[in-house]
Amino acid sequence: MSPNFKLQCHFILILLTALRGESRYLEVQEAAVYDPLLLFSANLKRDLAEEQPYRRALRCLDMLSLPGQFTFTADRPQLHCAAFFIGEPEEFITIHYDLVSIDCQGGDFLKVFDGWILKGEKFPSSQDHPLPTMKRYTDFCESGLTRRSIRSSQNVAMVFFRVHEPGNGFTITIKTDPNLFPCNVISQTPSGRFTLVVPYQHQNCSFSIIYPVAIKISDLTLGHLHGLQLKKPAAGCGGTGDFVELLGGTGLDPSKMMPLADLCYPFLGPAQMKISCDNAVVRMVSSGKHINRVTFEYRQLEPFELETSTGNSIPEYCLSSL
Repeated sequence: MSPNFKLQCHFILILLTALRGESRYLEVQEAAVYDPLLLFSANLKRDLAEEQPYRRALRCLDMLSLPGQFTFTADRPQLHCAAFFIGEPEEFITIHYDLVSIDCQGGDFLKVFDGWILKGEKFPSSQDHPLPTMKRYTDFCESGLTRRSIRSSQNVAMVFFRVHEPGNGFTITIKTDPNLFPCNVISQTPSGRFTLVVPYQHQNCSFSIIYPVAIKISDLTLGHLHGLQLKKPAAGCGGTGDFVELLGGTGLDPSKMMPLADLCYPFLGPAQMKISCDNAVVRMVSSGKHINRVTFEYRQLEPFELETSTGNSIPEYCLSSL
């Protein structure tokens, strides 16, 4: 079984676990109104292509991690559909309308969301995204083809749609562009290494890993630490203006996760933590006055580590939430 297929199945299982019971529905939050979408299926597979351009039909519920052209054609009324797109950490995603044939007056819709939404939880969170939530939506039924291309602010985006009439649908082309300073990222892999840099920008940046992981921070540079009169803060890092926090939870929105650790002062050697939550986040808060940088490695926890993790880990919070 390929690593990419394992990632797809693991991601779906995480979502189903996090949204157990009556919450096992994909939902889109729009002006505080929830529209239930269909269950994710464990049979959904990440599609890989060796040659470009890549073309295939788009499913009512879909997830894709590669550029290409995708066409959705309704074979019956499809009322609750969503397609999730994810690129590499250092990429923007552009969604281009090639052809659209839907009945907006009859209740159809086709919308792009800048990020991901699941059960009303957003990534990036409202605290981390540069735009207010409602401006992150692009509604084809309002703008038509006057705005044919929509580019995301990070490596994830989604399209959700409703098509009543069989035979109607749309064709979109997905492209990626380099992002020199990625701010908000969902990792495609359960292990890796990443450097998050925020250069003189007043913004918060989150790196989300949808696995229980061990995280090792090997380098932390915060501009305000260059002075010689620094002291370790008595409680928390909120007053420093520039810091890194580790979060854990079972949902998608970092602002709704449990803060597990703050880093806002120098330390000797690497800092490590095991986070047994379904979703772990490294989040940098920046005042905009400095160049801040954090380099970290992460790997998925083994099953025996989840069962026996003690010491410098926080298993109780996450495990009690399942």
